Amino acid sequence: MEIALFFGSFNPIHTGHTQLAEYLINNGFSDEVWFVVSPCNPLKNQADLLDEYIRLDMLIIAIQNQPKFKACDIEFDLSLPSYTIDTLHALSAQYPDKQFTLLIGSDNALVFDQWKNPQQMLTEYPVLVYPRRGFNFAEVSALYPQMQLLDTPYFDISSTEIRYGLAQKKDVSNWLHPSVYNFIVENDLYSIPL
Repeated sequence: MEIALFFGSFNPIHTGHTQLAEYLINNGFSDEVWFVVSPCNPLKNQADLLDEYIRLDMLIIAIQNQPKFKACDIEFDLSLPSYTIDTLHALSAQYPDKQFTLLIGSDNALVFDQWKNPQQMLTEYPVLVYPRRGFNFAEVSALYPQMQLLDTPYFDISSTEIRYGLAQKKDVSNWLHPSVYNFIVENDLYSIPL
C-alpha cells in the first residue's frame, strides 16, 4: 500500500491541507494520506504553537469522514526535536508492509539541505513536491531532480493567516472544516493577537 506522509504543525489544519490530500488520492499518487502532526519542527518558530494534542484533536475532527486519511501521532513518542528521517525510519519499522512517500511544499524543498540527512532521505524514500507561490519549481528541479514535482492547483491558505484572522476576530470559517471552526470558537483558541 502506498502511503503519502503529509507532515505539518497543522496549527490549525485547514481546507488547503485536505484539498491537497484529496488531490493525491484522486490522481493515484497514494492509496492513503497520513497527516503526521509534528510537536516540534526545528525549522519553525514554536512561540504560537498550540499543544500538540489539541492540534491532533482538530486534525481528527477535520478528517473523520475521510476513510483514506489518517491522523498520525508517532512523533509524540519520538525524541525532540522531530527529524523527518527518524520518523520515516520509525514508520517503516512499524509498518513494513507499507510504502511511504514524503510530501513537501516547494518552500521546504528549497531548504531541504537544512534537513537532517537529506541525501539519505532522497535515496530511501520518494519525495513529492507541491507548488507554493514564490518558491520556484525550476529551482527545486535543478537542485533535486529525483523529487517528483506535482501539477496541483495552488492552495493559497495559510495557518498563519488563519491564526491572525482569528485573533483579529475576522471571519475565517471558509478556510476551515466547519467542525474545526466550531471547536476553535468553543475553546477560544488563537484569540490572543500575535
